[in-house]
Amino acid sequence: MTILTIQHTTSYRYRQPVEPWPHRLMLRPRESRDLRLIAHDVTVSPQASVTWAHDVAGNAVATASFAGPTDRMAFYSRAVVELTAPAWPVFAIDVAAMRYPFRYSDDDWTDLGPLAVRQYEDRAGSLARWARAFVAGETTDTLALLKDISAGLGGWVSYEIRDDEGTQSPNETLERGRGSCRDYAVLFVEAVRSLGFGARIVSGYLYDPDASLLGSAGAGSTHAWAEVFVPGAGWITFDPTNRSVGGANLIPVAVARDIRQTLPVAGSYAGAADAFDDMTVEVSVTA
Repeated sequence: MTILTIQHTTSYRYRQPVEPWPHRLMLRPRESRDLRLIAHDVTVSPQASVTWAHDVAGNAVATASFAGPTDRMAFYSRAVVELTAPAWPVFAIDVAAMRYPFRYSDDDWTDLGPLAVRQYEDRAGSLARWARAFVAGETTDTLALLKDISAGLGGWVSYEIRDDEGTQSPNETLERGRGSCRDYAVLFVEAVRSLGFGARIVSGYLYDPDASLLGSAGAGSTHAWAEVFVPGAGWITFDPTNRSVGGANLIPVAVARDIRQTLPVAGSYAGAADAFDDMTVEVSVTA
């Protein structure tokens, strides 16, 4: 068991006052059997009205509505969590799903819906062929297959820090052979979807006290990874950036079909097109 404090600040500066529109905040850690939320609060500057709701995936979403013009905004989140995810998890996979390929139940298939549908075009089929190459034969061990894809991705793609907005398409990441953690996560999810698995993107924080993991900045940073639904075991966590399985050092905030739906802070403003000056993000995850 580890008690962690996560502090996250996103700040915007403008060259002149702008009229901020409501901003969508996904900053509250997502509770599960492996993570208990002890405390959480969000502070917004300048003062704003903050309301909370849950989106279609069950993520906690705050909406900050501002009263008037401003030349700067800051969103500060502080959370304290208890993380109990094991370092070496054991998964109770259903006998019928231990070997790939297997068939989801009708209910599971219906509920997975778009989480089992690829979100990016693969006209030449290069991504599908890349994923299929990990299948050892007519049948193969399901968990071993997923682990091989996660580890194989790390061997195929070199990690790079990308400060620009957006995410590469899976095919672009394969062709370039380089990508950030969000590019790794998207490629992994699309690869397993091409094999018929239901999968989703996860965004949150990486706890790395030894600063030895890819995607970390100091003891903690924002991070992206993936989960795959396997009958019996449920949602299994894969971090292809670090070739790891399980959430021993991961603090999830949001799960979604597409990574665009997991932005920690999203919003816009009314004002001059060149009013935007700068954005900074500061994150710390400490025990």
